[in-house]
Amino acid sequence: MEPQTADRTKSPSTPSLDSLDSPAAPGPLASFVRFVVCGGGIGVLSSFAVPLVAMTMPWAVANAVITVASTLLCTELHALFTFGTGRRPGWRRHLQSSGSAAAAYAVTCAAMFLLHVIQSAPGMLTEQAVYLTASGLAGIGRFLVLRLFVFTSGRKGPLLPRRPVLPLPRPVLTQAVVVTTC
Repeated sequence: MEPQTADRTKSPSTPSLDSLDSPAAPGPLASFVRFVVCGGGIGVLSSFAVPLVAMTMPWAVANAVITVASTLLCTELHALFTFGTGRRPGWRRHLQSSGSAAAAYAVTCAAMFLLHVIQSAPGMLTEQAVYLTASGLAGIGRFLVLRLFVFTSGRKGPLLPRRPVLPLPRPVLTQAVVVTTC
């Protein structure tokens, strides 16, 4: 009589291969390209939206409304598309993302303030160069914060894509096998 072996590959405690089909997070370069496309695209759209909304309310209020809306939209896009978490962000991630956006805003404001301290009347080209440089550096910093701290769940470590773990069946030792080997 042959010893019976149990098939443990279909036990309820072992995840099925279907559950491992969730999309893996993109690598660092792909994430950065997606970050630039999403964030930059929303930024360009926002720059057109602020003057339009400002026709119905004060400019500062319009800017604040568009900034909040674009930050919420970007956080959704970054969670689902840029960093590939596979699910929408919760309030914690929205707050962390808005914190990084506020820090980026502070960096660009500080750069413009320092420019005006150094040069009392800088030209428009100089202002644009300083603003775009500060904005680019702040964007890189924001990307790193989002990738390393905000959208990290499910990864083994920072900047490493998620890899599925395949369950292996455990060997089954029956009493007959143990008796014959001992």
